[in-house]
Amino acid sequence: MDQDAYRATYRDMNERYCLFEKGVLAGQCTCPLAERFYLAEREGVHCGSDPAQSQCEEWLKLVRQHARFALKSQDDTSILPHAKAMRMQVGGLRGLYLATCPGQALPAVIDDIHGLISAAVAQFQTLEEVPFQEVIKQIASYQGRKRRKKR
Repeated sequence: MDQDAYRATYRDMNERYCLFEKGVLAGQCTCPLAERFYLAEREGVHCGSDPAQSQCEEWLKLVRQHARFALKSQDDTSILPHAKAMRMQVGGLRGLYLATCPGQALPAVIDDIHGLISAAVAQFQTLEEVPFQEVIKQIASYQGRKRRKKR
C-alpha cells in the first residue's frame, strides 16, 4: 500500500486519535477509552472521548514545554522522533503517577491514562500546578526497548 494513501485512510478512519498511541501500542500504558483498530495489517488506537483527548493534549503540551532540556528539543512544534515521543508519553505518565501517588511503587504499566490525568486535575486543580520535577526525572530516566544485537 502506498504510504500517502495509508496515511490519508488512517486520518479518515481515526479522526479522534489517541495521543498516547505509541505508549499504548508498546504495552507501556493503557486507557479504558482507547479503542484499537486495524488497517492494512497495522494497528492504531482511537480515543473514545473528545474531552479526554483534549485533557491528554493539554498534558502532553505541558510536558513538552517543561521537558525541552530532557528531550534535547529546541521547539514545541516539530514532530519528535519515536524514541523521544515514547520518553515524553511514558516517562511523563510515570512522573505524573509519582506526583499524584507519592510513596507508592511505580507500576510496570500505567493502566488508566485518563483516570491518572483526571486524578491529577482533581488533586492539583489544574495540570499547570503539577510538580514537574518528578515528571522531568522520569522522562530523563525512561529507557525504551533495547536494540537487539545483529547475528
